[in-house]
Amino acid sequence: MSTKTASSAKHAVIEHRDQLIASFAKGEKPKDRWRIGTEHEKFVYALSDHHAPSYDEKGGIRDLLMGLQRFGWEPVIENGNVIAMSGADGSLSLEPAGQFELSGAPLDSLHQTCAETGRHLEQVKAVGDELGIGFLGLGMWPDKTRAELPIMPKGRYAIMLRHMPRVGSMGLDMMLRTCTIQVNLDYASEADMVKKFRVGLALQPLATALFANSPFTEGKPNGMLSYRSHIWSDTDPARTGMLPFVFEDGFGYERYAEYALDVPMYFVYREGKYIDAAGLSFRDFLKGELSVLPGELPTIDDWNDHLSTAFPEVRLKTFLEMRGADGGPWGRICALPALWVGLLYDDAALDAAWDVVKHWTMEERETLRSSVPKLGLDAPIAGGRRLRDIAGDVLDISHAGLSARARLDAGGSNETGFLDPLREIVRSGKVPAEVLLEKYHGAWGGDVSRVYEDMKF
Repeated sequence: MSTKTASSAKHAVIEHRDQLIASFAKGEKPKDRWRIGTEHEKFVYALSDHHAPSYDEKGGIRDLLMGLQRFGWEPVIENGNVIAMSGADGSLSLEPAGQFELSGAPLDSLHQTCAETGRHLEQVKAVGDELGIGFLGLGMWPDKTRAELPIMPKGRYAIMLRHMPRVGSMGLDMMLRTCTIQVNLDYASEADMVKKFRVGLALQPLATALFANSPFTEGKPNGMLSYRSHIWSDTDPARTGMLPFVFEDGFGYERYAEYALDVPMYFVYREGKYIDAAGLSFRDFLKGELSVLPGELPTIDDWNDHLSTAFPEVRLKTFLEMRGADGGPWGRICALPALWVGLLYDDAALDAAWDVVKHWTMEERETLRSSVPKLGLDAPIAGGRRLRDIAGDVLDISHAGLSARARLDAGGSNETGFLDPLREIVRSGKVPAEVLLEKYHGAWGGDVSRVYEDMKF
């Protein structure tokens, strides 16, 4: 989730809806300026007893943040609390229960992305070793109840924690107990955005399957391969899902803006504080009729904040966010952007990927999305097949796209090697969660705490 990194700067108010649509058009970039922004979250735990450190405790989350100053990171303050760090590699932020996130800088190549991830790993491990804390790469806490988890002192989270139980049964689990990897990608035009959005949304369940890594809840198997993905099915139906309208004729910036306007608000940020607007309408805000700020009109900053509170499988801002993957170990982080860059940043690959999914009906897409958390690569797709039947073909398309990009490292290698972890998953036929379950029922002897050794960073 995004973190405010500056006080409420003054911006012109939104006076007509064309400004909302124009905010998406401002994201358009020529192909030579397309970048890769990778975000990855990890769980923080005490090496001594595996508890989730609180913000304030000695050796806790605040100390972790402040310890990173030695590497050039600068604190971001909210109400007197350090709630993020800003630096050359992007930003470090906190999810609601202290999950630790790097929102990486926009970079030109996957080689740069993996170098950035490596720097981050070295830095947090250096500080973590001193504080007695470790980092766990999973999609969901394997053993923690909600009550065992701390809450971070960020204003927007207090509002969301109050609101979530009103609209779904698992929103608090989403906030407190999950981690993800995602990648943010650019588009050249409205038409390019539409095509990428459609391919990304249709194939998001494949990413969910390949990265499925959350099979445990409170110390036991939960019956799912990606429980994190399952959680989204009852978090808040007004702001989640597969967005059927994306596949309808006429979809573009305006239609997405209309969708976002129908997403209930969470908050408004004013003078360093979050004002609770949970459940209220941005449409009313546009008319100056928001009950918590009567007579006041929104700014583009307010609109951008609001866009960050919609949680579909693919999200549009001034870039596209691919949001379907569970968190995982360091060795798989670079594979997620590799998959999507290969599919979406080369025209021939994008066309080939669309050919794979363009004939699927909306019912088939919804069935795939709802079944993939439990079934993984065995989830059904059109034509009586399973997701595993196309996984290798999709990776081949991504491979070809990465080859065509011809981004070489100092040794002359292109970006295709970053797909290797996914190739191995398809070759073995086992998604990460299935490997963990085999260990749980085998070598671990039913002791889920063994995951802290096997899945640590």
